[in-house]
Amino acid sequence: MYKFLVLFMLLFQTIVSSAQVKKAKNINYAGNADEANTLNIFYKNDSIKDKPVLIFIHGGSWSSGKKETYWWLGRNFARKGIVTVVINYPLAPNAQYEKMGDDCALAVKWVKEHIAAYMASADKIFVMGHSAGAHLGELINADPKYFKKAGIHNPIKGVILNDPFGLDIFEYLSEAEKDHYYYDFLRTFSNQPEVWKTASPLAYANNIKNPHLLFYGSKTYGAIKLQTPRLYEKLKANNIPVEIKEIKGKSHVPMISQMIFGGNQLYKDIVDFITLAQ
Repeated sequence: MYKFLVLFMLLFQTIVSSAQVKKAKNINYAGNADEANTLNIFYKNDSIKDKPVLIFIHGGSWSSGKKETYWWLGRNFARKGIVTVVINYPLAPNAQYEKMGDDCALAVKWVKEHIAAYMASADKIFVMGHSAGAHLGELINADPKYFKKAGIHNPIKGVILNDPFGLDIFEYLSEAEKDHYYYDFLRTFSNQPEVWKTASPLAYANNIKNPHLLFYGSKTYGAIKLQTPRLYEKLKANNIPVEIKEIKGKSHVPMISQMIFGGNQLYKDIVDFITLAQ
């Protein structure tokens, strides 16, 4: 009997917590009618203002994925007091990496200009990405041309990279086996090695000034296990606040799918990082 009571109370608490989270859907951040330039906002329905805001950029090899998949991420962070924005961006083959970066920067600009209406502070913007989304998040953070083109100074307070793929896309495409993934990536980065260099966030590491939290799985792709610690070492050498965590037993997709559960340890790590950095 006691076991059923506990389960009922947990279920009731989950329902109540979820009911407190509001969602604003399909807001266009680029002044057009393109679904690829829309975002969803998750925020807690309370009286607390100036909350931090987390912008999440999804993965999917730069050619797949959509914001709707990550409703649970928005809900879980919002329940923890962090307003969360999950964005779409144009995908290959309709767009290449530079257009994706331009539009991600426009999404950040929109958040800076409008997020106060959703109980968050424009001065507490954090960016998180998984896989290809982590590449894009770091690219717009490290290469100043993206926010310059958007017409704003870089407003990102801190960056969270979850199993980032393509931090040095030049190295990867120069050395990788030419399988179907390789040719899929060429749709995003072309077949020009000079373009691959320009598209590699690690090439701009000396520009990075904001705190970073880096995660990678112990069973993830070899390139991620090489390049994520390399970024850590570069930031550490430049005296940038940075923390890196290897997540035991996790491969690439489970590095983000584990966060379906609101009690996952990564939430505590990220909330602590945002609390310290804001």
